[in-house]
Amino acid sequence: MTEKLPQKRILTGDRTTGRLHLGHYVGSLQSRVALQNQYDTFILLADIQALTTHFEHPELIHDSIYQVAIDNLSVGLDPNTVTLVQQSQITAIAELTEIYSLLVTVNTLRHNPTIKTEAKNYGYDDLTFGFLGYPVSQSADITFCKADLVPVGEDQAPHMELTRKIVRRFNELYGANLPEPQMMLSNCGRLMGLDGNAKMGKSLGNAIYLSDDAETVSAKVKKAVTDTTRISVKDPGHPEVCVVSRYHSIFNSSEAENICEMCKGAKIGCVACKKLLAEKLNALLDPFREKRAYYEAHLPEVKEIIMAGSERANRIGNETMREVKEAMHIAL
Repeated sequence: MTEKLPQKRILTGDRTTGRLHLGHYVGSLQSRVALQNQYDTFILLADIQALTTHFEHPELIHDSIYQVAIDNLSVGLDPNTVTLVQQSQITAIAELTEIYSLLVTVNTLRHNPTIKTEAKNYGYDDLTFGFLGYPVSQSADITFCKADLVPVGEDQAPHMELTRKIVRRFNELYGANLPEPQMMLSNCGRLMGLDGNAKMGKSLGNAIYLSDDAETVSAKVKKAVTDTTRISVKDPGHPEVCVVSRYHSIFNSSEAENICEMCKGAKIGCVACKKLLAEKLNALLDPFREKRAYYEAHLPEVKEIIMAGSERANRIGNETMREVKEAMHIAL
């Protein structure tokens, strides 16, 4: 991979706990594709952070490293443009995590709202050091390559604020000049799950995956929650409470308003409405499936893309660590 001219840098990524779904696409992946030629883009395959909740299932992590990489490539990220990075292979991330942990109190981490929410979701009463400290690890992810911009969802905003505080504190203490990363919030918000849950999630069983085939997508859409008060096609619908209507507004925006009006006027039933949505979703996913089929048939190529990206990331991270250690007066 040839080195690029100096460019603003983006760091974003995914925990490798399973294949990615439409929520990931609207929340992050489509913006990665749009920005990949404007920024030096790093895509982190966050296997260490995946282990904070899945350490008892390392086989899932191993498979997911490939699957998450393929999901990113299948939606249009160019391996000759972006840098895919396996988190566990980057020594600077481990070193910075240790250094940054000295600058953050345990109480700060315990009061992090995202940590509290995720601990509740996983049923954790007694937190491991790794789980409690993964926002510190995320700070290391962002700063090892001196990322300027980090696209995040609202739930990750507290982690970004912590990263900015750590960078400021480090610079103040050691006279260093690590860049303070900026946060870019997704303007799409969270994609609701098919069951009406506020979040589409891997563990909730309410997701459409980028790797789902056409029949699976259609079957899942058929089961999606609609207006529960609408008993008959002749009854006027209430699209404002219907999951399928919300999906139309995102994935079928040109027709969404007309479909809503027909629903309110009892001129279209839920079955027909769901069929239209399934067609739109499959039209979106078809080119992704084609690219996925290629990469699944060429896994050694995927491995080489990850290894080459990780090698470049290590070169950059090693230079960052040289500067960090010099600033801290621990370089010999």
